[in-house]
Amino acid sequence: MAYAIDPELAAAVHMLPELDLTDLPTARKGMEELTRELGEVDETGLSITERTTTRADGTELALRVYRPDDAAPAAILAIHGGGFVIGSVDADHPRNVRLAKETGAVVVAVAYRLSPETPFPGGLEDCYTGLEWLAGHAGELGVDLDRIAINGYSAGGGLCAALALLARDRGGPRICFQYLGVPEVDDRLETRSAREFVDTPVWKRPLAEISWDSYLGEGKRGGEDVSPYAAPARATDLAGLPPAYVSAMEFDPLRDEGIAYALKLIDAGVPVELHLFSGTFHGSSLLAYAQQAQRELEEEIVVLRRALGL
Repeated sequence: MAYAIDPELAAAVHMLPELDLTDLPTARKGMEELTRELGEVDETGLSITERTTTRADGTELALRVYRPDDAAPAAILAIHGGGFVIGSVDADHPRNVRLAKETGAVVVAVAYRLSPETPFPGGLEDCYTGLEWLAGHAGELGVDLDRIAINGYSAGGGLCAALALLARDRGGPRICFQYLGVPEVDDRLETRSAREFVDTPVWKRPLAEISWDSYLGEGKRGGEDVSPYAAPARATDLAGLPPAYVSAMEFDPLRDEGIAYALKLIDAGVPVELHLFSGTFHGSSLLAYAQQAQRELEEEIVVLRRALGL
């Protein structure tokens, strides 16, 4: 199928990695290699520390804290993407350095467990544990408890949406803002974009099927008993959630579910900013030289700074 991708992006699509989630060990190794190939990241002006906290079962959860030298009293809990099955704090290191430097906020990245080894709710519970740790160490980090945002892209955006629901329903730490970058929120894959975009760059329907089957367990995708904490699009009560920003890319299987979730938030009285980037695809911001990618990356910083009062 032909797609009217922005010419500047289309010219470099061939440079992007082809994901194969049928072989997860190789896919994970490939991501690690790609991260190393990107070279050193300029960490000037930041202190970066490795921390741990304890899960309910007594095992350790790793966190990475990025604190600007002149940090503002605000924080971002960063949740990486990767379809619930790949990705890591290391792979998102350049992104988190950029977030900390350009917002001035403390960034805490969560090394949540991946599926299928740890299916739902393991990864989400890790994110909640990370949020509790951040709130519990707010004084040490110089963070105002009323200025904690959550940020994620793709599966990370879906986990952020779920985390906002979970924190509301448990009466957990207050989240002042949720940044949902192309969020993966609907396991049913029934939207037009999910049905039609079977060969789009970077992310396509067959990968989404593997992603949800890994996260939920084989045979559960699209069933009647999937929890809204796994697939937030299934939630029927979105009232009282934090203000949100939702982005969508034109040629992305996740496009329509992200837009639909934003509209559901609006209907529930939640303040929402929704941006559909034309001519783009899932992960097109990897081509950071392109004008559309620059707009997306710059807007993320502007949105977060405004939400955190920076």
